[in-house]
Amino acid sequence: MNVTEAVKTRISVRAFLDAPVPEAEIRAILDIARWAPSGGNLQPWRVHVVTGAARDRLVETVKQAIAANPLGDEAELAIYPPGLAEPWRSRRFELGEQMYARLGIPREDKGARLTWLLNNYAFFGAPAGLFFSLDRRFDKGQWAHLGMFMQTIALVAAEKGLATCMQEAWAARARTVSAFLGLDEGEQLYCGMALGHADPDAPVNALRSARASVEEFATFIAE
Repeated sequence: MNVTEAVKTRISVRAFLDAPVPEAEIRAILDIARWAPSGGNLQPWRVHVVTGAARDRLVETVKQAIAANPLGDEAELAIYPPGLAEPWRSRRFELGEQMYARLGIPREDKGARLTWLLNNYAFFGAPAGLFFSLDRRFDKGQWAHLGMFMQTIALVAAEKGLATCMQEAWAARARTVSAFLGLDEGEQLYCGMALGHADPDAPVNALRSARASVEEFATFIAE
């Protein structure tokens, strides 16, 4: 698989097989991804990998936190800005409708939609979860570097036949996850990432979100 194929075939997988990913394989992915671009070579990213019994304990811990306070929001960062304007609002809405259509969940079935969303906190069944954090002294530039690191992980995983899903939903339980991971007050959790083998028979994994054309977002200035 070349880079173009990895970019075009990578999707956010939301249903994984119950097949383990050896720690050595995860380490190999990170060993390649560490060469991601980094302004000033700061390499500001931190990644925390949970597998096996630790992964299961985290899932159970967050499940209990949600049961105790279903409406609790521990997020420090807004996943989306308030009052999302066009065309971004429509893009997000359309993707959600497409996903629920593939799942066979109608708009009026709020309970089923909520139940599906809670699958985020079980990594959609993936055997490995990665969490990303930054030192709080860093600013927007270093957040951009973290994003490049995460994208590199996803592309390397795709090359190795593995699937990922970047999960900003974990931000809503940032305090619970940070405590579980043992992060100190100087470290800020961003999001999680599910890693594993995609379930090829899951309808949701056939979803491919649309992308704007180059003409919609690019301006070329030659003179």
